[in-house]
Amino acid sequence: MSESGTEDAGMLQVRIWRSGEDGGGFREYRVPRQASQTVLDVVTHVQRKLDPALAYRYACRVGMCGSCAMTVNGVSRWTCRTHVSKVAADGRLEIAPLANLPVVKDLVADMREFFDKWARAQGQFAGATTRHDAFAQVSPVSEARQAVDAGIECIGCGVCYSSCDVVAWNPDYLGPAALNRAWTLHQDERDAAQAERLRAVAGDAGCHACHTHMSCTERCPKHISPTAGIAGLKRAVAMAALKGEL
Repeated sequence: MSESGTEDAGMLQVRIWRSGEDGGGFREYRVPRQASQTVLDVVTHVQRKLDPALAYRYACRVGMCGSCAMTVNGVSRWTCRTHVSKVAADGRLEIAPLANLPVVKDLVADMREFFDKWARAQGQFAGATTRHDAFAQVSPVSEARQAVDAGIECIGCGVCYSSCDVVAWNPDYLGPAALNRAWTLHQDERDAAQAERLRAVAGDAGCHACHTHMSCTERCPKHISPTAGIAGLKRAVAMAALKGEL
C-alpha cells in the first residue's frame, strides 16, 4: 500500500501457496508489475528476489513442456503462457499447485499418480510388426486417422486432470488425459492391443465415470477435447460389450 493508503498501481498483490508442517497456507508478496509479464515471471521474481526457498517447476518457458502448470486465481493454467494482464486486472494473484494431485512442496505437484493412470489405461502403443516389416501406411484422410490427429498433441501437463471434477470426487478415476491417450491408440489401426485397452478403460474408474462437464476441454492449453475422445471410448466399449468381446 502507498502512504496515502491506496493500492500502488505499480505493484501486484500476490498470494502463493507455501507448504508447512501445519499443512501449509498462502503467503503474501508484493511484486513489481511489468509490461508483458507472465505469471511464471511473477513466481520467478518471488523466488529470486524475495523468497529463495520457494519451490516451483518449469523448463522451457515457451509452452512446449507443460511443467509450469499451476492453479492461478482458481483456474489450472500454464503459467508461462498466462499473462498477468489477462488474469489480474485488479492487480491480485493467487497461485497454488495443481489440484487433485499430492503436493511435493509449495507449487510442485507430484505427477506420479497422473502418469500411473496413463499406464493403467494401457496408454502405450503395442505394435505387431518388427523393423524388418514394411512401413504401415495409414491414410491421412481416413476417419480414424483424423480422430487421432484431434487428440495426439497432448503433452501431459496435467491441466485437464487438475480441472476435472470427477477426479476430485473419485480419486480412482483414470482422468481425461489418460483416456484421451487411450482413445488415440484405439483409433490407431497399427495398434495390436485394442481389446486389452478397452477392458482397461471399461471399469468403474474408466470412461463411463466421465460426467461430461467438459472442464478438461475448456481448460486444455493445446485445445484438445478429451471429452470427445472419452465419448468415443464409451461408444467403443458399448459396441465391444454387445459383441461379447469384453
